[in-house]
Amino acid sequence: MALKPPTQAPDFTLASTSGSDFTLSKDFAGKPCIIYFYPKDFTSTCTAEACDFRDNIGFFRNLGIDVVGISRDTVETHLKFKEENKLTFELLADTKGKVAGDFGALVPLIGITRRVTFLLDKDHKVFATYENFFQSAVHIKEMIEQVKKMEN
Repeated sequence: MALKPPTQAPDFTLASTSGSDFTLSKDFAGKPCIIYFYPKDFTSTCTAEACDFRDNIGFFRNLGIDVVGISRDTVETHLKFKEENKLTFELLADTKGKVAGDFGALVPLIGITRRVTFLLDKDHKVFATYENFFQSAVHIKEMIEQVKKMEN
């Protein structure tokens, strides 16, 4: 079960496409953010979702909200995926699935990362969670709506 509001998001450190490790409490300190988990680079639905976040990143960044994507793919695969799709946000490599598990975004037994998106407030408490494995575009729409609620 994915983390629900107002649960405190677990802190974590993962390898990033930036070339250095990403730590939630350090890199997004005092900032709201969106963390989205997805199953696999280069699959059609995951590519559509990443491109939707890319195309809407201005909305989030104008409000001081950054986005990171997390899957079990390696940094090397993430770098190819990021370049091919001209992604303007970092992808994090959770190759062992530990962070996905901590967020409740891992399918038990088979270890596939579920498609779950989290909006965290500035203290990194879960403000909103949205999960839909097959409808990636709904994740963006839902996060935009939740960000508007958070801003009020």
